Amino acid sequence: MNQVQWRGRYPSMPRIKCTVPTMVMVVLLQSGVLVFLFTWHGPLVSPVPEPQGKVHVLILSSWRSGSSFVGQVFSQHPDVFYLMEPAWHVWANLYKHSAAALRMAVRDLIHSVFQCDASVFDAYLSGRHNISNIFMWEVSRALCSQPACSLYSHSNISSDPELCRKTCGRRDLEVLEETCKSYSHVVLKEVRFFDIKSLYPLFRDPSLNLKIIHLIRDPRAVVRSREQSMVALMRDNGIVLNSGGTGVADPQYKVMQEICRSHIQIYETATQKAPEFLKGRYMMVRYEDLVRDPLAQISQMYKFTELEMTSKLRNWIYKVTHGQGSGKQKEAFKITSRNAVDVSQAWRSSLPHDKVRKIQEVCKGAMNLLGYRLVESEAEQRMMALDVVVPQEHYQFSWLPSKTTEGEKV
Repeated sequence: MNQVQWRGRYPSMPRIKCTVPTMVMVVLLQSGVLVFLFTWHGPLVSPVPEPQGKVHVLILSSWRSGSSFVGQVFSQHPDVFYLMEPAWHVWANLYKHSAAALRMAVRDLIHSVFQCDASVFDAYLSGRHNISNIFMWEVSRALCSQPACSLYSHSNISSDPELCRKTCGRRDLEVLEETCKSYSHVVLKEVRFFDIKSLYPLFRDPSLNLKIIHLIRDPRAVVRSREQSMVALMRDNGIVLNSGGTGVADPQYKVMQEICRSHIQIYETATQKAPEFLKGRYMMVRYEDLVRDPLAQISQMYKFTELEMTSKLRNWIYKVTHGQGSGKQKEAFKITSRNAVDVSQAWRSSLPHDKVRKIQEVCKGAMNLLGYRLVESEAEQRMMALDVVVPQEHYQFSWLPSKTTEGEKV
């Protein structure tokens, strides 16, 4: 501002002539006053909060593949906020559409939940929006323990979802948001993605630090487990097969064919054709490897997702995988103490060989790619000494099938 402008705006202000020593003294005095005020009264302005540096983990799997157990492996960790299949709300409300038509809505909901924004559920809920309106919220340890609810302490294992449902479900969704924001890791489990490319915008989002754990399971074991939950899966089958809102029983394993095709697409894209932003952010886990050596496999998953194993978690993992249970039909959607290795191989004694042969037909490409040996006869199927799971070091990047086309088996 020049001299004329200054005098025009402030005609009565006297002009003060300052020497350099005087100006230095004034600055020093001002600095001393500020330091005094800061140390005596605290900061005058609230500091800008540092970025939280959250880690976002998506457990990507399919129905009846052991994903509920893997979800609990993360949910029980004291640094994790976990939700099981939040995209269930999309499919439950828009069930007349196909999986392909719903994939963007699913992705957008996942993106919002990763950012601890529960308002995304408004489009899918009616009436008062409480935590109890969220699908399977009670299996989230974070929502059953302090500070969200007083049922458990912050670091306790959450062992009774039904008790949590009765005790903690009436809180508003704002509690879910605040709880989510207080954790360093947000982990979501989903079975409603059939390709990894629809997730590319999430990988590119600088506000997300996204890592994918791709959980797979022997398709023969998956079918055996799906048969225990056939009615519960009919609506989802209809969406996969684009039946226009009609539930489908899937006696010809058409849904399994789509699931196996999706595993090929995800695995090949992430390991052989990965764009730069995807490298180092994908981990494939086979359920069979997990139950054979749970502590080693889970430790690797924790390391990949920047989590630490604790003694409490180590004890819980051992107990839940070394029980006497066999995985009864009424326990199909529960995490109970079982002999996990026996459960993973139960299909070999319970499925008729003609069913096994049909499953192997529709999923042959995925089984070859992911390290599952085909059985050529009923005798081979029942021969438990024959390992049908190829050791990890032998199957990676081997037996790659040729590109599948519409007319080829997956």
